[in-house]
Amino acid sequence: MLDAAVTAFARHGYQAASMDDIAEAAGVSKPLVYLYLKSKEELFTACVRREVAALVAAVREGTRQRGLSADQQLWNGLTAFFAHTAARPDGVAVLYRARTRGEPFSREVDTMRIEVVVIVTALLGQAARDAGCAGKLAEREVSGLAHALVGAAESLAEWADSRSRTGLSGAEPSPDAPSANETAATLMNFCWAGLENLMKGARWVPGVGSGSAVARGPHGP
Repeated sequence: MLDAAVTAFARHGYQAASMDDIAEAAGVSKPLVYLYLKSKEELFTACVRREVAALVAAVREGTRQRGLSADQQLWNGLTAFFAHTAARPDGVAVLYRARTRGEPFSREVDTMRIEVVVIVTALLGQAARDAGCAGKLAEREVSGLAHALVGAAESLAEWADSRSRTGLSGAEPSPDAPSANETAATLMNFCWAGLENLMKGARWVPGVGSGSAVARGPHGP
């Protein structure tokens, strides 16, 4: 039933998705749908929670292997994230619809983002400490980088999904679709290059000039 509902909500949106069509696709009666979930709102919330839990579980599993460097764990987590979203494009669409629809659905997606940000912050903070950076860097700038990285990952997942389909129906696979590894590498190059400069004390300073990454001390300007 949830599989059918995720597909319907992803393809038609919250308002246009029909409970009759969802019941038919699931092979159950409409009263049975309402027996388990008393309204369309409850059904949509159940779909969002399932997709949130599955995505967070994929990221946790990807970063679970110990004994690896922080950047390797982050790489594993990102590839797991993008492999999961590529395998479940309807789930990505449902989370996007929940995020843009507002309360109470967006709160469920915010919960997922917070959990993933905690994981990423810990890894970036560990990388900073391993490089001998002051704790202030891990607490302030690494926290900001973690939030930026998670937001970028969500956006890239939607971009990768749009690139994976061709044709008017969007059902034909595209030969130009990026792989999970390629998408993860794009984000790692974007994030890790910036973090590496911060760990070396090189910061971009506005108004100094083109391409000006200025070396500063561990506590900033």
